[in-house]
Amino acid sequence: MNYNRNSKIKELIKKALTEDIGKGDITVKLFIPKAKKVHAVIRASSKGIICGTNVARLVFKSLDGNVRFITQVKDGDYVKNGQIIANIYGKATGILTGERTALNFLGLLSGIATRTREFVRKIKGYDVKIMDTRKTLPGLRELQKYAVRIGGGYNHRFRLDEMILLKDNHLTVSCAKHRSLWNRDMVKLIKQKKPKNIKVEIEVKNLKEVREAIKLGPDIVMFDNMRVEDIKKAIRFKREYMRKHRTTHKMLLEASGSVNIKNVRAFAQLGVDVISLGTLTKDIQCLDLSLEIINDN
Repeated sequence: MNYNRNSKIKELIKKALTEDIGKGDITVKLFIPKAKKVHAVIRASSKGIICGTNVARLVFKSLDGNVRFITQVKDGDYVKNGQIIANIYGKATGILTGERTALNFLGLLSGIATRTREFVRKIKGYDVKIMDTRKTLPGLRELQKYAVRIGGGYNHRFRLDEMILLKDNHLTVSCAKHRSLWNRDMVKLIKQKKPKNIKVEIEVKNLKEVREAIKLGPDIVMFDNMRVEDIKKAIRFKREYMRKHRTTHKMLLEASGSVNIKNVRAFAQLGVDVISLGTLTKDIQCLDLSLEIINDN
C-alpha cells in the first residue's frame, strides 16, 4: 500500500490529529521552544508483529515536513520487548504532539497483524486461508485489512458492491414462507443479471440448507456457526454431488462463526477452503509501544 499517494489515508491521519490536538497542544506551546530539536525512538514494550510504520511516519510528517523517521524494522517483522522500531529526528514540538496519534495507529495495526499471525500459524500445513470480515472499526477498514494481510491472512470483501452474499436476513425479508423456492428463483435471477466477475456466496446454517445451496451452484458456500460434525457431512455431500454430476465448477467452502484460536485447527482439518474470522479486526489487543526522547540536538 503506497501511503504517500493514498489520499484516504492522509485524510484519515488529518482527522485523527485534529481529534487529538484540537486547537493546539497547550503543553507543548507553553514549555517547548519551537526550534528545539530532539532524537526520539519508538520502542516495543511487548512482542508481536509490527505493522503501520509508514502510517506513523506520515503522522509526524504531517506536523513537520522536515522530520526524519528511520525505521529499524519493516511491516511484517517480528519484534521483541524492548526492540527499537524507529528513530525519529526533528523538532520536539511535532514529535511530542504527534506521539499519541502515531502510537495509536501503530499499536492497533500491529495488534491485528499479531493476532492474524497466531491464527495462520495454528493452521500451518493445511491448504486453507485465514480471512477477515467487514467487522472493522468505522473509517479504518482499509488499514485494518492491510494489517490482516501483513499478518499472513487474506481479505474478504471490502464493500457490499464487491460480492453477492445471501444471508438469512435477506431470505427473511424477501420470502420467509418459501425460503427454498426463494433460493432457487433468486439465485437464478442473480446469475442472469449480476455484473461480470461478481461472485455469489450463500450462507447456510444446517445440513438441509447446505444441500439446497450446493445444488444451486454458487461460487462459495459459507457454513455459519455449524458444528464440526455437520461440516464434515456437508463436505462429504458436496464431494459426492460434484462427482455424481461430473461438474468441474469450483465451489469454495467457507467456515465462519464459533471459530477461535483453540479450535481453528480442527476446522482447518475438515477440508474447507476458507476460515473467516471477525475477531481479527474487532477483538483487538493493541501491541504495547512507547516513544522515548533519547537526547536533544
